[in-house]
Amino acid sequence: MLKNAKKEWFSNIKKDLLAGIVVCMALIPEAIGFSIVAGVDPMVGVYASFVISVITAIFGGRTGLISAAAGATALVLASLVKDYGVQYLFAATILAGLIQAVLGYFKIGNLMKFIPKPVMIGFVNALGILMFQSQIGHFKGSYILIVLGILGIGIIYLFPKITKSIPSPIVAIFTITLIVNIFKIDITMLGDMGNITKDLPKFMIPNIPFNLETLNIILPYSISVALVGIVESLLTAQLIDDLTDTPSDKNRECIGQGLANIGAGFFGGIAGCGMIGQTIINNNYGGRGRLSTLTAGTAMLFSIILLNEFVVNIPVVALASVMIVVSITTFDFESIKRIKFVPKSDTLIMMSTVFVVLLTHNLAYGVVVGIIISALVFASKTSEIEINKNVINSFVKFDIKGPLFFASTTKFIDAFDYSKDITNVEIDFTHAKICDESAVSAIDKVILKYKSQDVDVKLIGFSIACSHLFDKVSVHDKETSVSSH
Repeated sequence: MLKNAKKEWFSNIKKDLLAGIVVCMALIPEAIGFSIVAGVDPMVGVYASFVISVITAIFGGRTGLISAAAGATALVLASLVKDYGVQYLFAATILAGLIQAVLGYFKIGNLMKFIPKPVMIGFVNALGILMFQSQIGHFKGSYILIVLGILGIGIIYLFPKITKSIPSPIVAIFTITLIVNIFKIDITMLGDMGNITKDLPKFMIPNIPFNLETLNIILPYSISVALVGIVESLLTAQLIDDLTDTPSDKNRECIGQGLANIGAGFFGGIAGCGMIGQTIINNNYGGRGRLSTLTAGTAMLFSIILLNEFVVNIPVVALASVMIVVSITTFDFESIKRIKFVPKSDTLIMMSTVFVVLLTHNLAYGVVVGIIISALVFASKTSEIEINKNVINSFVKFDIKGPLFFASTTKFIDAFDYSKDITNVEIDFTHAKICDESAVSAIDKVILKYKSQDVDVKLIGFSIACSHLFDKVSVHDKETSVSSH
């Protein structure tokens, strides 16, 4: 275990430190912006991002994953702050963390295996589009913003051709910042987004009444935050699993996210979760270990405290240029090319996920809809049951092939011949599987129909599992009770 911990922390020191610094620059406007969305002081997001990154770096289940104050959780908590104040936000954040830790303990992370590939692709593509849309506003209002934006994007793409020893986003940010400040260009700076102070976070207990009424107020928000945070964090972890071809512990990640939100609430921060855009930046610039996650949060806090004068004078357009490039690299353009080759159902699932995310601006909603459509498509494909009939005088044998469950019961019932010339029926389930109560109910209906016509019915070929289910649920016996003679 000690060897593995050493590898996770110190096997990639240089790249982790550099990637963490790049991520730090992208985290600052996000943390401040999401605080504004939630209706709280900008430092609430900064404190949260610091605490969450430190705790998830230590306790998280996916190395190289960046967690911080996030837009999804900010949107959920905005109305709570508006109606009850920021102290209730801190309490809801702590409770959300407790819920996440408990869910992680009960291994909710194992449910990730039920998210199909088309949903993941739709999730990534929707994220890329949302990030792009969110940054466009920073280039409006002046042609100078467009010029600076193009310059920033150009540096990010072209500087690596000169050297890769210094991450190009850092070069772009410093270059644009110098140009704007030397020539006194009047555009929006980070300091214009809110009051960015030099104060360190302090431990505090939320100043609220500790009673059932308070619990009743914060519980719905905490549940929503917990679920949204888990979905986004686990999807981010899965995405990095795929990009790096390495595994992660999803249940540990849930617990780590929970502990991080508990810590954030006690240090005056808003709830957060996995940040997909920042995690992709981290991955793109070589951040693989826990040190990159730790660096991102700590560098952000200390840059604001120690380099406050510089940070507040960073043009927002410089950081927006970085996020534009990230949004472009996030979008899976190969998925568009694959549309002509993949099943139409996969394209439907992917496009539905994207559409719902763009409609609601909530990644979790899109994923849920994508999973539901995937389940319906799967049910439709697997409901194809085959029924072959062999007739010998008044004796009829039906051979059933395929799964019999709620989606295939109608076809099963309609396939039987209820002619009055039949005296004996045998139904062979050797190549079939009875999956649920609906299947047993369908068999009972067939038996009752034949029984009303004085037809003997015999069921054969049950597997042990199918026989056990039938015996528990059916009102008939497989060989004797179904006979009317």
